[in-house]
Amino acid sequence: MMKQKLAAQLFTVRDLLREDFPGVLRELKDMGWAGVQIGGLFDYSKEEIAAVLYETGLKTAGLHAGIDRIRNDLQAVVEEADTFQTKDIICPFVPEDLRHEAGYRELKDDLNTIAGKLEKNGYRISYHNHDFEVQTQVDGKHALDFLLNPAEGNKILAEIDVYWVKKSGLDPLEYVTQFKDRMPIIHLKDMADNTEQSFTEIGNGIIDFAPILRWGEQNGIEWFAVEQDTCPGNPLESLAVSLSNLNRIIEGL
Repeated sequence: MMKQKLAAQLFTVRDLLREDFPGVLRELKDMGWAGVQIGGLFDYSKEEIAAVLYETGLKTAGLHAGIDRIRNDLQAVVEEADTFQTKDIICPFVPEDLRHEAGYRELKDDLNTIAGKLEKNGYRISYHNHDFEVQTQVDGKHALDFLLNPAEGNKILAEIDVYWVKKSGLDPLEYVTQFKDRMPIIHLKDMADNTEQSFTEIGNGIIDFAPILRWGEQNGIEWFAVEQDTCPGNPLESLAVSLSNLNRIIEGL
């Protein structure tokens, strides 16, 4: 069952998508991925890409949309989500000019307001972290905790990236456990055992994924999305290694 929750974040193969988005989707399906997470259309139409998803049977594990689009072009974002048959809209990044106390307060207010408007139609708004959020304090806690505080009144769900949590000096498993039933999608990304703490394929680094997968399966995670920001060679080969290793880890649970 868990293998049917494995998705490839398409940012990993962004350069290849510019050349042949449909062809990459077909390769990912043939590789064995159950879904993909969309983060841009690269001059293709949403209808074009949705047709290939339908053809291949790939599901959509959420849609990344920048905060400017969510604030200023929400209807188009929702139409994309509808076309790709997903209810998850994720803010993936905070521009540098908003990485201060007032910026995070405004971001939290805006995402909560938008989530409140959309929830009656079943949409969910999540936030995807990096490591810079822990460098700013808001209300006596770092900005990531401020944004994702799992309190009843906070409508922002978590899309935790375990690599960036570890990069921040926090323990990934310990950190995600506060988001029981508040994290429909998690980002799996491994950290190489080197001084640069560089990105590497799942299972080739130092993050222990077995307990994270086990916890996720028991606590409301619907998609395990794999992302590798940079790859040593062809990113499709890196995704193949990650998928193979993830399947092996799942079989050992």
